[in-house]
Amino acid sequence: MGAQEGPTLITSVQRALRLLEAVGAHENGAPAKQLARETRLPLATAYHLLRTLLHDGYVRKLDDGGFVLGDRLTSLHAAGRPQSLLSRVRPTLAALRDELSTAAYLTFYEDGEIRVAEIVDGPRTPRVDLWVGFEDAGHATALGKTVLRELGRDARREYLSRHRLADLTPWTVTSLPELLRRLDAPPLAPAVTDLEEYALGTVCVAVPVYRGDTLGSLGISLPADHKDRLRELRARLLPVASRVTRSLSLTT
Repeated sequence: MGAQEGPTLITSVQRALRLLEAVGAHENGAPAKQLARETRLPLATAYHLLRTLLHDGYVRKLDDGGFVLGDRLTSLHAAGRPQSLLSRVRPTLAALRDELSTAAYLTFYEDGEIRVAEIVDGPRTPRVDLWVGFEDAGHATALGKTVLRELGRDARREYLSRHRLADLTPWTVTSLPELLRRLDAPPLAPAVTDLEEYALGTVCVAVPVYRGDTLGSLGISLPADHKDRLRELRARLLPVASRVTRSLSLTT
């Protein structure tokens, strides 16, 4: 029984995909009989699959009986676009990791939150233990503080009004006036650092990037005893960030 179910399911998926391709080839829609002919499917099978695709929103039936692609596919395409954009910059992040022997991170400010979009690490370049989510640690990470710095004062204060300055390590800044002062005048501007403020034993440096109009940050982490490299690493990060911004902002 189990041996027969696998191929049957695979065949059904293949047939459904062939139908979607056929539907997509007709801008003004095509009836089930025509789609069955073009995909070489039995008419009953085509009807069954089209009813399923219609129910789930992958196709839409017009008043004249023709089928066109549905809104569900449009939303899938939109949801997949960020993944497609990230695929453009993963090789750049991997090259950065290999050159600097550090884990590389990419974040974006979306829907009022700072979220990690990509981490590129390896056996010799482990990522920092994300023991507290970035949504609750924007004030303590170089990646988060870079975003906060670029937001501008009003947007920054609005964000900080919704997020408690949690005391994560003995070095975390939990005073709002002090945090704002440091954001306005970071020593390595436009880069921002995290000197064991998020995790003991780890320091980070990050710089701003953009995906179109969406603000983000590119950063790296390294052991705290290597913090004398931060100025050198900042100089390397800036041109890489410009390249990442250009790649992410290209229209598809």
